[in-house]
Amino acid sequence: MLTRPLLCLLFVLAMPAMAQPVLPEVLVTRVDAAGEQVFEVAASGTVKTSPAHVWKVLTDYESMPEFVPDLKKNKVMSRTGNRAIIEQAGVARFLFLTRPIHLVVQATEEPMSAIDISLVTGDMKVYSCRWELTALPDGGTRVAYTGKMVPKFYVPGMLGSNIIRRDIERMMKAVLERLDQAPE
Repeated sequence: MLTRPLLCLLFVLAMPAMAQPVLPEVLVTRVDAAGEQVFEVAASGTVKTSPAHVWKVLTDYESMPEFVPDLKKNKVMSRTGNRAIIEQAGVARFLFLTRPIHLVVQATEEPMSAIDISLVTGDMKVYSCRWELTALPDGGTRVAYTGKMVPKFYVPGMLGSNIIRRDIERMMKAVLERLDQAPE
């Protein structure tokens, strides 16, 4: 009689880790610097796929709107060596309000290890971020995202960190899920 519940419990505990949702670690800090609200973000997670595959997905810039929430356009305008100029369009959401965001950024690639993104022009005063890839002993990859941003538009001080944290969590979760689902 006790055997059946024990077998069910063992079955649940033995389910593969792949069935678990991909949950990123996210930290957002608001720093007041020279009268500006600077939002510093850090997010990371691990995937079961190789750094080479992660690199392939992260540098396929024009495919990102297929899986990154609120990113509507990501078009490579030019490419020279390890640098690409990318036009991005998306929306920022706050409760029931949305605000269009348009940026032109430069991506500087360090193959198989990092991508640095810096603002050229757009709806931010400051926007820089970095994707870093670290190979894991099991063949997987640790994916880390860090950045600083200062919007040109009003972001409520008390709620700003929570709004940005939610957006970064959604973005990072979608990226990690895509990396784990996309075939190598």
